[in-house]
Amino acid sequence: MINRRTFLRQAGLSATFLTSGGMDLLALAGQPEMVKITILHTNDVHSRVDPFPMDGSRNQGLGGAAKRATLIKKIREQEKNVLLLDAGDIFQGTPYFNFYQGEVEMKLMTAMGYDAATIGNHDFDAGIEGLVRQMPHADFSFLNANYDVKNTLLNGKIKDYQVFTKSGIRIGVFGLGIDPDGLIPKALCQDVVYLDPVKKAEEIANRLKNEEKCDFVICLSHLGYKYNENKVSDTILAAETTGIDLIIGGHTHTFLNEPVQAKNKSGKPVAITQVGWAGIILGRIDVLFERNRKGKCMTCNNMYVG
Repeated sequence: MINRRTFLRQAGLSATFLTSGGMDLLALAGQPEMVKITILHTNDVHSRVDPFPMDGSRNQGLGGAAKRATLIKKIREQEKNVLLLDAGDIFQGTPYFNFYQGEVEMKLMTAMGYDAATIGNHDFDAGIEGLVRQMPHADFSFLNANYDVKNTLLNGKIKDYQVFTKSGIRIGVFGLGIDPDGLIPKALCQDVVYLDPVKKAEEIANRLKNEEKCDFVICLSHLGYKYNENKVSDTILAAETTGIDLIIGGHTHTFLNEPVQAKNKSGKPVAITQVGWAGIILGRIDVLFERNRKGKCMTCNNMYVG
């Protein structure tokens, strides 16, 4: 039995408005033409298959794949349109990875019904060969638009993006990875070419909006939330691109109490979120769409797993 502690304020108190004309959330709630999409997300789970031990530490009893799976199942029973996404660093951190090299993590994510994940730097910890070896256990897509892998074993196994359709709403999801230089030993990511994530994000997001006719665009980012130095991060990505509605981040293990509101280079709103690490929190964002697509609004209700 999961003790679900609400992490964020709900409904109107945490509403993020992503609309050209502005909408009243309470007025919209009773309209039958509204479509609700529930986005569940994790990042930097780092092979945390079991909950943290009951040793008096801050995270004791939290996390664990079984508890997360139960919570996801319950939400799917309550909601019609659910997407389950991960922002990278699936591997490394417990003996499960040391012994099984990622097989357990992939099988568990498949059993939970993940739809897509991006690739974090630690997902190369067994090398490209090790990552490719575990991919047959993953019944979900790997998304990354700024790693050129055509000269590696990953060629053809990673997509730039994927479009999901839920009750007529088209949701485009793409992935971005951090610069491997200084983070991943060259021998483990040989011939992976890092491309400018801002340029690729602009290209892919606008393709999703204009060519794929997506109503909502999500970036699964393993760039990190924010840095003191001038390094590409989710905050920079939001400010220097157009077309992205939501950035689900990873890498910096940042616990955001609620999605951070930013503006893109056209002045339109972008939401940035991240839920720490180790599967302690299951992120949840509900997006309400008008049938005529004139507007949308978003609420957040993240929950502790434990």
